[in-house]
Amino acid sequence: MPTDFEELKRKLLQTDSEFQQLAAKHHDLDERLHNYAERHYLTEPEQVEETTLKKQKLHLKDQMENILRRYTSQLEAAPSRG
Repeated sequence: MPTDFEELKRKLLQTDSEFQQLAAKHHDLDERLHNYAERHYLTEPEQVEETTLKKQKLHLKDQMENILRRYTSQLEAAPSRG
């Protein structure tokens, strides 16, 4: 059973399809944002898109954290075997 948050994230990346999809989308948005960050000048439409991508990325992160919290609370509620 996972013992910490990072270990739980790794486990969910291997076992939870919803978490995997969210993480993949989050990574894609991160790469797109990195491409904007490398440029010295963004046009106004590019600035708008960059802001939109940042908001989408934050929304995905929130969804992933909700899944992590749900799993954490399930683990804490499970009776201890020992």
